[in-house]
Amino acid sequence: MTRSTPRTVLHRAAGSFAAAGLLAAASLAGAAAPAQAVDTPVFTFGGPAETALHPYPESGKPKSSKVGITLDNPSEDEENGGFDGDFTLTFDLSGVAGVADVKIDGEASPDCEITGTKAVCEDWGIRPGSQPAAHFVVTAADGSENGDTGTITVTGQADGATFTPFTTRLTVGGPDLVMERLPLKSELTPGAKQQAPITFANRGTRDADGVLLTLRYSRGLDIPQRYSNCEYTVDDPDLPDFGWTTALCSVEGAFEAGATYTLATPLTLEATERAYYDTFVYGIHENSAAQRTALRAGAPFERGSGGVLKAVPAKKGAAARSTDLTPGDNQQEADFRTENTADFVAYGDQVAGPEGSTVKADIGFRNEGPAWIGHIRSGEDVATVDFTVPQGASVTSKPERCRAVTADGKYREDQNSPAPRYFCNTSMTVRDGAGLDLPFELRVDKAMVGASGTVTVRNTFLKNPKLPFDPKPANNTAYLILNGEGDGSDSGGATEGGDGGSGGPSTPPTSAPDPEESPSGISGSTTSGGSSSGTAGGSGGGGGLASTGSVALIASGTATAALAAGLVLFTAARRRAARHS
Repeated sequence: MTRSTPRTVLHRAAGSFAAAGLLAAASLAGAAAPAQAVDTPVFTFGGPAETALHPYPESGKPKSSKVGITLDNPSEDEENGGFDGDFTLTFDLSGVAGVADVKIDGEASPDCEITGTKAVCEDWGIRPGSQPAAHFVVTAADGSENGDTGTITVTGQADGATFTPFTTRLTVGGPDLVMERLPLKSELTPGAKQQAPITFANRGTRDADGVLLTLRYSRGLDIPQRYSNCEYTVDDPDLPDFGWTTALCSVEGAFEAGATYTLATPLTLEATERAYYDTFVYGIHENSAAQRTALRAGAPFERGSGGVLKAVPAKKGAAARSTDLTPGDNQQEADFRTENTADFVAYGDQVAGPEGSTVKADIGFRNEGPAWIGHIRSGEDVATVDFTVPQGASVTSKPERCRAVTADGKYREDQNSPAPRYFCNTSMTVRDGAGLDLPFELRVDKAMVGASGTVTVRNTFLKNPKLPFDPKPANNTAYLILNGEGDGSDSGGATEGGDGGSGGPSTPPTSAPDPEESPSGISGSTTSGGSSSGTAGGSGGGGGLASTGSVALIASGTATAALAAGLVLFTAARRRAARHS
């Protein structure tokens, strides 16, 4: 059977162009390169091992479920690992006759059709990775009974390729584990503890043989107990910015249909000293090796060493409800706001070089805590580093996350030529003890003693720069000093295109703006700066000690020079110690 759809026509057209290109390349190469044998690719299928169906109702229409099958190409070569050719997938539905009625989801599977007890899908091209193969809408068949089961077998065929068969099971009825919502307090203070008597029900048509309790909580929360039938991982690799702790707890027992259960001992949920905005996710699933593997997602887990977490019948059952085999009610979530603060401390640098040289400067900020700041729900950036370029210099390389703006902070179309000012946003989370490290490279266009640029960490909104969680706005601004007194062009510290070296903590010039004022008032007279791709770090701290923004201005010129020299020597010693630590 050969059919043409818009998708297959496009696939085949692309294949024709690709084939023409390959023939042309072959004719140019001639016989210089001998033909090499190519291994036959092997493709596999993915999908649910088993899907529970709502029993056929006594009246009304049956409730449907969806089954999605994927086609997986194991190649990791994005450019050359694809399969260019027609292929056919066949789904044998005879195994679910009398158990389930199967229909094709036409929008998701435009190249598939059912004839008798077979569904056939035709397509062209299999790219590396996983791609949808077919989507089915399934319901329990009229006359089927609770516990009836059957399988769908998937096979594939293509010239020059092999497909590994796959089987998925459909079963009428099953457990329906429902997690009840906990009445948790959402407004907290650091150190606050509250009990979490997790309660769940089985509203399905069959008992559950063991359950898997899943607990996931963000960086500012903790559950101190570490049970021996639970395994734990911190900092989920799939969500590196969140600092999640995940616990998977295998609870043994037969959890009867229609019954409600609660933990024998409630969990303790604690807001730690670093809590601010946090989330707690708790769910319940039927325990199985496949479910545990899926939830582990390749992360390293360690088993707890405490007592055994147990679930017992609840004294008071939940309100009765109709049978619902929907997995969407297996999980509940709770958000918390803890009354806490985080001190974001900006740091600058001190660099030197003669005219025409290129110097490297490390600027940024660090979060001195105690709280971590994460906008988990909204996904909004936490803060912005606002950098004005010192007079007499232009930027030749910047981190990718930084965008060039005008001197007054307005949009700038040109992102490649030098700019007087740069905005660098964080991600949606900034951990305590971390921050944002921003390496810039600047060309010294004109050697000027003591030229300075401001480095301010602020809110992402320029017109409302205050960080709502930061109790110390005075240290939100630091300075990048270029050719400070005694470090001018005669120092010989930099050569054309070389590293001019980096200094220590920058001290504010005598004309420093009030750190309480909006960064929108920070401009400075600068030349234009260049822009190229750089890197951005997230470890915080950086190479320099941040200016506190409150250094007293000494009336005596001698005292001022001594203070500046002392700070430079202190920083140089600090950096040498850091390099050798």
